[in-house]
Amino acid sequence: MLRIYRVAAIAAACCAACAGHGVAQEKNTGTPAPNAQPPTAAQPSSPQPAPVPPANATTPPSTDAQQLPDVQIIQQQPKVTPRKNVRQAAKIKKVPPPVAKAPPTPPIEKGSSVPESTTVNMSPVGGSEIPIAKVPGSVGTVSSSDVTRSGSEAVQNVLQSRIPGVIVNDLQGNDFQTNVQFHGFESSPLDGVPQGLAVYENGVRINESFGDIVNWDFLPTVAIADMTVMTNNPAFGLNALGGSISISMKDGFNFQGVETDFRMGSFGRVQGAVEAGQQVGNYAAYVAVEDIHDDGWRQFSPSDIRRMFADIGFKNHDAEFHANFTGADNFVGAVTASPTELLDQNYSAVYTNPQTTQNDMAMGSLNGSVNVTNTFNVSGVTYYRSFRQHHVDANGSDAAPCADDPNVLCFDNLDGTTTDPLLDQHGNPVLTPPGGDNYVGEIDRTSQEAESFGGSLQGVQKAKLFGHGNQFLLGGSIDHGRVGYQTSAEIGSIGPQFVITGDGQIVQNSDIEPVDITTNNTYYGVFFSDTFDLTDRLSITAGGRFNYADIRLQDNTGTAPDLNGHSTYQRFNPMAGGTYQLFPGLTLYSGYSEANRAPVAAELACADPNNPCLIESFLTGDPPLKQVVSRTAEVGLRGEIKSFGDNQKVNWTLGYFHAMNSDDIINVASSINGRSYFQNAGQTLREGLDASIDYRNDRWYLFASYNFTDARFQSTFDVNSPNNPLNPSPGDDFITTVHPGDRMPGIPQHKFKAGFDYWLTHKWKFGGDVTAASDQIFFGDEANKNTPLAGYGVVNLHTSYDVTNNIQIYALMNNIFDHRYATFGNYFDTEDGTAASLGTIDFTDPRTIVPATPLAAYGGIKVRF
Repeated sequence: MLRIYRVAAIAAACCAACAGHGVAQEKNTGTPAPNAQPPTAAQPSSPQPAPVPPANATTPPSTDAQQLPDVQIIQQQPKVTPRKNVRQAAKIKKVPPPVAKAPPTPPIEKGSSVPESTTVNMSPVGGSEIPIAKVPGSVGTVSSSDVTRSGSEAVQNVLQSRIPGVIVNDLQGNDFQTNVQFHGFESSPLDGVPQGLAVYENGVRINESFGDIVNWDFLPTVAIADMTVMTNNPAFGLNALGGSISISMKDGFNFQGVETDFRMGSFGRVQGAVEAGQQVGNYAAYVAVEDIHDDGWRQFSPSDIRRMFADIGFKNHDAEFHANFTGADNFVGAVTASPTELLDQNYSAVYTNPQTTQNDMAMGSLNGSVNVTNTFNVSGVTYYRSFRQHHVDANGSDAAPCADDPNVLCFDNLDGTTTDPLLDQHGNPVLTPPGGDNYVGEIDRTSQEAESFGGSLQGVQKAKLFGHGNQFLLGGSIDHGRVGYQTSAEIGSIGPQFVITGDGQIVQNSDIEPVDITTNNTYYGVFFSDTFDLTDRLSITAGGRFNYADIRLQDNTGTAPDLNGHSTYQRFNPMAGGTYQLFPGLTLYSGYSEANRAPVAAELACADPNNPCLIESFLTGDPPLKQVVSRTAEVGLRGEIKSFGDNQKVNWTLGYFHAMNSDDIINVASSINGRSYFQNAGQTLREGLDASIDYRNDRWYLFASYNFTDARFQSTFDVNSPNNPLNPSPGDDFITTVHPGDRMPGIPQHKFKAGFDYWLTHKWKFGGDVTAASDQIFFGDEANKNTPLAGYGVVNLHTSYDVTNNIQIYALMNNIFDHRYATFGNYFDTEDGTAASLGTIDFTDPRTIVPATPLAAYGGIKVRF
């Protein structure tokens, strides 16, 4: 609770400061500053319910009634009266005064939302915006209203609800550290998951240096202005195999006032958030802080999330500059998969623990844009990022009592030799835990300290070419990362509930001796694109990017020279496409692009099937991996209908995609318990379609989407699946052959989402949404020989009520039918599991899954000044 008090204190301080600035500005300036932005749709001029719009109005209300009026509303109330607005509307519509007796319509959304954008950037850096209608590929956008409407504290869940091709998979058993999967490509916080999406925050690439992972838990959701998911554009650099996700944060120009949010609910959830923004003339400032505590619904799975974002900006007609900071101090209990037979006894049970992760991050960045002429713009971004991670992972151990002395432990190494005995950090033999062989456990610890910095610079020319509209973009980027990575293994004892208690003996010899390496990676990129309007209805786009990756690994112990390595990768990736307006409000798009992903240090150091890694973090010297190359083609339609009148609008999309990967990288299990390695798997294909539609009027907001992603291997190769249910000798070698047409694990083919919001009155809103996904193949069953993991459907509800213009209460209920399902599954060694249970369970089913969160309810209050 002390953390919540700190948030409350910050809220009070920000409230006082911003309120003081707002009053001073109103007293000293009778009109807005010359360069101040006019109020947006998120900042109307009156706190009263909006009048009935004219019949020809085309802009629907935003869809989030959880947002409250800001400080400008209160300040401007005396200047514009609701009665004048009603009379004006009546005059335009020529409706007699009794119009006031009509049923009330819901107010235009206001509060913390930022107006939805109709443009997207053609590169990670701002200044390259073109209308969405001219983008020759799939584009999905998420507004701040969508973020608030979802009520979710995880960015991943918001993307899932609004983007047709996105689904969230939970590999770690924690809602804050889930995977985002788009068209079968992953963006994960877990080292060892092949990454296929490039992710940016305010133009900065936030894929971490060591494994290209993305720590979604670092992003305060309250501070998000908008998000864009885009395909078919290599300008976003490495990892953009399936596309890119660009996240823009709020600033003092698009948010003014102070808003606080306090929430409590199921599983010990207590959270608080505050955001404050203020503009004074050409300057603006913004800050957002979130503090979340959750006990977790599964055993040993608490979370403490503390994160913030701050921005200071300057803007005038010719230039805009921002300095911003993102920081996080997060602890999560990542309890991973549990055997299905264990979950049958206790749905919240955990298999081996502790399993925890401590993440700390600080990032500062500067970005700016200058209009050199009326048509030429130069923009750029530079950053420094510090990332610290400490991971604890308890497992069963391959160490066993020595044959000649069962009181001490030995270890069978990968080269066929035996370390006899294991020695600890003091040079003493490692003792066998009381109870003998079945009680031997291991606590593996990994840590990384990463520093990265870089920048990007681009120029955009928008002058007409041969009398036609044209935008030409040319830019470059440099990103450098240095990572110190250490691992250690502590022998311990297995106790009740699969809890492993360390005995303080850190193994110093054998294959699980400490590892200490330093990696350096430098990525260079040069990109360009040109969008040319052949006619007022037909636009064509062409461009490309050259990527060069330099990756170096160095062993710091002097005992593992095979870890030393230097790899380079380079490639030019082209793109081409066009859009054609068939009719007003209906556009056809089509495009082709290529992208590449260089293997990261975590993969390069763990790619030998004859020398697999104990876990992904225990590294060995390996043969090189090939870079992954994707070739993507798309065609689709985008439509908008505004002809209904009465402020009604329909948006819809329909698109087909075909993405072929060459030399795709997969993670394969070893016959040695708990070990795995990476390998190139030839060609893989992901193809399918996206369809979405949404409808808005003054009272309703409805949306629905469907995605079909058929992800299949296209090459023949062998993989080892030692814990496969078909293996007659669990844990031993069991080679299965993958054939073209076999489905890829972890990717559901069908995904359906739908939702609604209904304004019962001006003050009261009620809504809900559903997410459904079909079955998926278990990891470890690449040959598709076993029953898939079952599909699922989950329903959530939410409601909010505005007590006053400044106070709102709300409630959320997730998984209202308490449906039991899972989004990830793999296999484990049943014999080792039976031994670790200390005789309480005789495991026969090798399936393990990560169960999803059951029924949960939360309630909160928002106050806005």
